[in-house]
Amino acid sequence: MEPVPLRHGSAKSDKCMEKSFFEMVEHRHSVRHFTADPVGKEEIAKMLKVALDAPSSKNTRSSSFLVVEDPERIARIARMRDFGSAFVEQAPLVILVMGDAVRSDLWVVNASISATYLQLAAEALGLGNCWVHVEGRPCKKDEPDGMTAEEYLRTFLPIPEGRRVLCAVAIGHSSEAERPRAAHPEDAERVITL
Repeated sequence: MEPVPLRHGSAKSDKCMEKSFFEMVEHRHSVRHFTADPVGKEEIAKMLKVALDAPSSKNTRSSSFLVVEDPERIARIARMRDFGSAFVEQAPLVILVMGDAVRSDLWVVNASISATYLQLAAEALGLGNCWVHVEGRPCKKDEPDGMTAEEYLRTFLPIPEGRRVLCAVAIGHSSEAERPRAAHPEDAERVITL
């Protein structure tokens, strides 16, 4: 009987890939302080390729992306909420993760998976990143029924009709010092094994 070829290479290379993936996830954290260095076009293309290839319900591929490198537009994006988004202004790159609500009723789930893949791709390239939620968030914390962050973004960005904005991912070269991840002893309580 012939051996079945491994899908992603040899057992040795799979072990190396497995280790680097788990190490990457262990060290990943949200970065809110960036250097002024731009993110390269090749790096952007790699991240988008990974995000576009992310799994989706029934393979609807309902996620799409709006790439923003213009500092003036990034500054306006940072003002989409009066809480939790101001740091975005420092990022040299912001990618809006959107979903097609007509194509899939699970656009939020699909876009969430795509955003996570985008963040992991950024991490694999050594880039800091942070998810800023848009969908359902008001511009002003004290006015929950007022203008939403998504409505605000539509006033100056070319968001296609039928697309909804899930989040903005701020990406850049981190200016933060490395920090160890805190232990979470309660994690054991979050897993049920039968």
